[in-house]
Amino acid sequence: MTQRADRMRLTLEARFQPALLDITDDSARHAGHAGASPGGETHYSVHMVSAAFAGVSRVARSRAVHEALAGEFATGLHALALRLQSPEEVAEP
Repeated sequence: MTQRADRMRLTLEARFQPALLDITDDSARHAGHAGASPGGETHYSVHMVSAAFAGVSRVARSRAVHEALAGEFATGLHALALRLQSPEEVAEP
């Protein structure tokens, strides 16, 4: 895992206590796109399941994650693809 992904994991675990947290560096797929860096670590996908998301709108969930990762955005993180769920939503058929 990359240094940025490690920092993101620590930050998200501390803030949301997720039951599941999967962070994928998608930077190679975005080479040449806006915000891409030759060194990567700019574009990520995050799948997180947390009780903190229960009863919270998708927009509010996304805002909370972006707020938690503001320091990473300030130092080169360009884009996140987010899949944020409560445990109840994962259990639904």
